Amino acid sequence: MIFEPFKIGNLDVKNRIVMPPMCQYSSDNSGTVKPWHIAHYVSRAIGGVGLIIVEATAVEPDGRISPDDLGIWDDSHVDGLKELVKRVHENGAKIAIQLAHAGRKSKATNEPVAPSAIRYSEHYGHPRELKENEIEQIVDEFQSASKRAQKAGFDGIEIHAAHGYLINEFLSPLTNKRTDMYGGSVEKRAKILVEIVSAIREVWDKPLWVRVSASDYAKGGNDVDDTIDILNLLRDRIDAVNVSGGGLVHDQSVKVYPGYMIDNAGMVKIGTGLAVIGGGLINSLEISEYALNSEKCDLVFVGRQLLRDPYWPLKIAHESGIDIEWPFQYERAKDVTKLKT
Repeated sequence: MIFEPFKIGNLDVKNRIVMPPMCQYSSDNSGTVKPWHIAHYVSRAIGGVGLIIVEATAVEPDGRISPDDLGIWDDSHVDGLKELVKRVHENGAKIAIQLAHAGRKSKATNEPVAPSAIRYSEHYGHPRELKENEIEQIVDEFQSASKRAQKAGFDGIEIHAAHGYLINEFLSPLTNKRTDMYGGSVEKRAKILVEIVSAIREVWDKPLWVRVSASDYAKGGNDVDDTIDILNLLRDRIDAVNVSGGGLVHDQSVKVYPGYMIDNAGMVKIGTGLAVIGGGLINSLEISEYALNSEKCDLVFVGRQLLRDPYWPLKIAHESGIDIEWPFQYERAKDVTKLKT
């Protein structure tokens, strides 16, 4: 099933394997695409991944996780991103971009911002609480970034609302202690995300989805039911959800193992009716097939395994005797019994 095609909104993906956003910290203060990014992403396209999601790409300079993150806050970023999209498309994969703001977990600024002035840990700066007009500006920055993503030719946009970065900080009661219209109830905590989705939809008609931490894995934080309530506020404006978890607090409690977030993905799928990308340390065909055949998710994200082996999709197809299209340059490795000398 993992090699069956799937449709996210109006986007046809050739298989169910998704390379999730994984920060490379390989740009510089300019935020532009470098040769590393081309090699990194194109090799996974050659290796058979159906959908590649580019790492967290900052909508403003102070919203970077590190000073070496990719950016999309300026028109000067478009040419490099456009070349990246072109090269990935040439090698058979679809490509989306994750738009992000690091919030209080930014190490690219001396003055990180957050919904409330609560520090992540002693290893991070003390954040300043955002004013309402500043929140409006960030919403506008996500919209402007989406226009640039359109110019670059991306097939989809993922909004980063997970792992303790800015939007996730607004969503969770652990990090959002505001008493204005952006804090309090689930609806108010989700207001910035709803506004960002709406703003992007004004300029973007391709697939749009959100990456969430289904659980904060911390007492008093969001759990799956809360995340479902948040997503249902967006259900008519997004095409899918990428279900991850954690990252909000430095002392979270979670037991990890291959496929450890698949059950959460399944609950989100049932609770929202959205197409779901699920995973969590996926490292084998068997776990992937279980996740898909049990209808806990529609696509699987494979992260660390793809860092270890860029050609993992080709490898598991070969080992399992599954006939898929290979790059013609590599066809001699598809079936060694047909090798010509």
